[in-house]
Amino acid sequence: MNATKRVVLNTGFLYGKMLISMFIALYSTRIVLNALGANDFGIFNLVAGVIAMLAFLNAAMATSTQRYISYYLGANDEEKLDSVFKSSVILHLIIGILIVIALEISGLFLFNGFLNIPTDRIPAAKLVYQFMIVSTFFTINAVPYDATIIAHEKLLFESIIGVLESFFKLAIAITLIYAQKDRLILYSILLAGLTILIRIIKSIYCYLKFKECKSYRKSTLNHSLIKEMISFASWNMFGALCWIGSTQGIALVLNTFFGTVINAAFGIAQQVNSQLYSFSANMQKALNPQIIKNEGSGNRIQMLHLSQMASKFGFYLLALFAIPLIIEMPTVLQLWLKNVPENTVIFCRSLLIISLIKQLTIGSYTAIQATGNIKTYQPIAGTILLLNIPISYFILKQGFPASSVVITMIFMEVVSMNSSIYFWIKIAKLKLSNYINNVLLPTIIPTIISVLVISCIRFFLRPNSNLIVLIITCLSWAFTYFMLVYIIGTNKSEKQFLNRLLKSNFQSSIKK
Repeated sequence: MNATKRVVLNTGFLYGKMLISMFIALYSTRIVLNALGANDFGIFNLVAGVIAMLAFLNAAMATSTQRYISYYLGANDEEKLDSVFKSSVILHLIIGILIVIALEISGLFLFNGFLNIPTDRIPAAKLVYQFMIVSTFFTINAVPYDATIIAHEKLLFESIIGVLESFFKLAIAITLIYAQKDRLILYSILLAGLTILIRIIKSIYCYLKFKECKSYRKSTLNHSLIKEMISFASWNMFGALCWIGSTQGIALVLNTFFGTVINAAFGIAQQVNSQLYSFSANMQKALNPQIIKNEGSGNRIQMLHLSQMASKFGFYLLALFAIPLIIEMPTVLQLWLKNVPENTVIFCRSLLIISLIKQLTIGSYTAIQATGNIKTYQPIAGTILLLNIPISYFILKQGFPASSVVITMIFMEVVSMNSSIYFWIKIAKLKLSNYINNVLLPTIIPTIISVLVISCIRFFLRPNSNLIVLIITCLSWAFTYFMLVYIIGTNKSEKQFLNRLLKSNFQSSIKK
């Protein structure tokens, strides 16, 4: 199977998983919000945000491990591959223990006046925190196995497990409805148990399927490789800290000024954004191993082509669903949640706009990671995002509303986008003219025209806001956007590929 077909097939698996998981997750969120109430739901999202912010090292190491495994798979170096996996297993065991210690020490201060939580709910919040620490430890130690699955592009298995996990989460949400005791604590216990179960299943699969997961114990521990991976992960660690700080840090700032109810609104916005962002993230997930493998095999031209393709088509997939949702957000939230917390609409719209901006340069991240030269990129790009926290705190201190925070985040994302383009050119040697012609213009022009068309349609429907109007808006957008993307947004070779893909699928359906 060639690389293009593999990417398309894996993307299909991931989208199948995503569509099922998205609807289950959104429905589950509605059940959980109603079962817990806005206050407890806000407490859960606040504590989860603290865990995510303090466990940023996990994300950095996951990216680093996948990069090295994919790179040496591309280079066909089995000895280095075994050493990478062994080094990764040892590093993540040590990191897991250190993170647990750090979280336990942090917990002594977080619940002693730092977090704005009602006094009568502090004992429950502490228990939630402990169960999340358990989940974090197992998640960290499973990173080498998750990275191996992605690097080997076994995304059918990844998709099946993802769907099963979504159904389990739905079952947990339904269980809360009938629970008699503290639902917040029960929710945390069940989620921690599910995390452990999923991690064990993935680890067993890797041991049975991949050679390096069996033979790594016999390989010699490569201290220079460990040092290199630690250095690489350290820079990723800083970048991950800044990225999480730009979202979860904002949650803490909002909590400081407005309490836990505002965290419920921000948590819902993050849920919506994460589900929609998965439309483009799944393509990125399928492309990343190929981008890094091409760099490992010395094919820089193909690596840059794939990284630009990730940004362009990822943007198309996200915009297809995100832009009509941005337009119809009040109606969607009312149909979905019924009781919509204040500020949820502006939070949801703003986070989706941020994701669209980020998508324009998402391929740069993997391209720079593939080169291994991240020590300049990560500090500058990360610091730009981290500035969200002090700027937001200052703005709220001046008496501005909560919505001003997400407006600031949009502005800082534009600055971050420009820095990503600069480093894409400087480190990965991409030509600016190629980026403008291959990514920026093909995405921006059809999107602007489509927005103008749908705005005119929506103008005539303005007095109404119901399910029928929502359906008309979405269908009109989809048709207009599909046509303009195909005509304006794809080049000749991409049109030929899409034509072959559609023809192949049509013939397959006829045979069936």
